Amino acid sequence: MKIENLFNTEKLFLTDSGFETTIIFHHNIDLPHFALFNIIDKSKYRDVIYNYYREHLDLAIEHNTGFILESATWRANKDWGYKLGYDQKDLIRINTFAIEQLKAIKKEYASKVNPIVISGQLGPAGDGYALENIMTPVEAKYYHSLQISAFKDGGADLASALTIGYINEALGIVKAAKEHQLPVVISFTVETNGKLPSGESLKQAIETIDNLTNEYPLYYMINCAHPSHFINEFEAPDDWKLRIKGIRANASCKSHAELDEATELDSGDPSDFGNWHKKLIEKLPNLKVFGGCCGTDISHIVEVCKSLKTSITL
Repeated sequence: MKIENLFNTEKLFLTDSGFETTIIFHHNIDLPHFALFNIIDKSKYRDVIYNYYREHLDLAIEHNTGFILESATWRANKDWGYKLGYDQKDLIRINTFAIEQLKAIKKEYASKVNPIVISGQLGPAGDGYALENIMTPVEAKYYHSLQISAFKDGGADLASALTIGYINEALGIVKAAKEHQLPVVISFTVETNGKLPSGESLKQAIETIDNLTNEYPLYYMINCAHPSHFINEFEAPDDWKLRIKGIRANASCKSHAELDEATELDSGDPSDFGNWHKKLIEKLPNLKVFGGCCGTDISHIVEVCKSLKTSITL
C-alpha cells in the first residue's frame, strides 16, 4: 500500500516515547544540547539505542499495531550540528546513517509488525520554544533541505518535523519535502494556552499550510505538550481537526519554560497519561499514531495502549 494511503485505513500505529529524556535520565548518558544524533553511530551506545526501539516494537507486536520508526535526528541540523563540531558533510552522513539504522531494525521485525514505516525526524532551527531569528518560508525551505535530502537518499518513507513553533518554518519544511518528493508530517508544539509559541492557533496553522500546499502533508501531529494544554482547542466541530492524526504528548503538565529549568525528570502519572488519550480520541476521531515526548517512556505507551483498548478496537 502506498504511504499516502496507509493513514487513511483503520490501522493504528505506535511510535516511540521520550527518547532523549529516557537516554539522559534512565541511562545516565550525557546529551549536550539535547542532541541524540551525536551518539547513534558510536558502538558503545548501539545496544542502548537498538533495545530502546525494540521494547516499543515488542509492544506493537502485543497489540497488533503498525509502527513508525523515527530516526534520532531531531537536532541533526545546521544550528545544533555546528555547535557540536559537525560540518555539512558530517550532517548528511549522520542523517543518512540514522535511516540505515532504522532499516536494519525494520528488517529484524518485518515478519512480526506490519506495517513498519521509516520516518526521518527533523526539528526546528534553533530553539523551538523561544523563537528567535524567525525564518521566511523560503529560508526555512533552504535550511531544512539538507536533512530532507539525506532522508530521501537514505530511503526513508517520509519525513516528520516535530516541535515546530510557527507557520513559516512549517511551510518551508513542507515545500522542501514536496520538492524532494518525500511525504511529510508536520507536528506542532503548543504552550499551556494551546497556541503555538508564535501565538498562532493550531487551526490557523493547519488551514494555512493546507491551503498553500494543496494539502501536501500526510497529516498533522501535536507533540511536546501535555494534553491538558491543547484539548480545549478541539471543542467546536471543524474539518481542520480531521487532519490531526498523531499525538506525542509530554508526561508533565509543566510549561516549556519550567521544563527547561528542571533538574529532575517529571514523568507525571503514566496511568493518567493514558486516560488523557481517551479524551483526545473523543475530540479527534482520526487519531492513528500514538507515542510520547518529554518525560515519557515505555510505561506511558503501555498505558496508552490500555486506554485504546477501551476506546478503539486494537
